Amino acid sequence: MSRTESTMLEIGTIAPNFELIDVVSGNRVKLDHADDYSGTVLMFICNHCPYVKHVNVELTRLSTDYLPKKIRFLAISSNDVKSHPDDSPENMRLTAQAESFPFPYLYDETQEVAKAYKAACTPDFFVFNKAMSLVYRGQLDDSRPGNNIPTSGSSIRQALDCLLQNKPLDFIQKPSLGCNIKWK
Repeated sequence: MSRTESTMLEIGTIAPNFELIDVVSGNRVKLDHADDYSGTVLMFICNHCPYVKHVNVELTRLSTDYLPKKIRFLAISSNDVKSHPDDSPENMRLTAQAESFPFPYLYDETQEVAKAYKAACTPDFFVFNKAMSLVYRGQLDDSRPGNNIPTSGSSIRQALDCLLQNKPLDFIQKPSLGCNIKWK
C-alpha cells in the first residue's frame, strides 16, 4: 500500500465519457449528460484498500441521502486484478452486495477511465454539475483510518449542497488520500 494523494484535476474540466460494465447487474453503464440528474459523483474505489473500507458505510449513506435529490453516483474500480485479485469483478460484486451499494460499481479493466480522469488513489472523488463540468474533486471528509474522526462525507455533502442550491463552492478543496491505483 502506497499512501497517495489525489491529483486534483482542474475545476471546470468536462467529464470524459466512458461506458463500463456494472459488476452487479451485468449492464453496460454509460456516462452521459443525462437530463434526469442535477449532478454526478464519480468515485474511484476498490475492495482491498483500507482507506476505502473505512468509508464504505458512508458511501452508501451519502448516496442514499442524495439519490432522491437527483444526484447520480457511479463507483469505478480500475486496479490491476492480476496483482490484486481481491479487486476482481467477482469480488467487486460481493463487496457491492455486502455494503448494499445503491449505485453501479463499474469495472475499468483497461484502466483508460482512471487515466482520463487522472485518478491517483482509492478513494478519489469527482463531482460534476448538470453540464458535466467538474465543480469538486478531492476528499470525502477529514476521516482517515486511525485518526478517530468519524466519517461524515462532509466535504462532498458541502459540495453537493452548494451544487443543488446553485451556489459557488467557496471552500478549500482538500485532496483525497488513499492507496495508489494499482497500474498494470
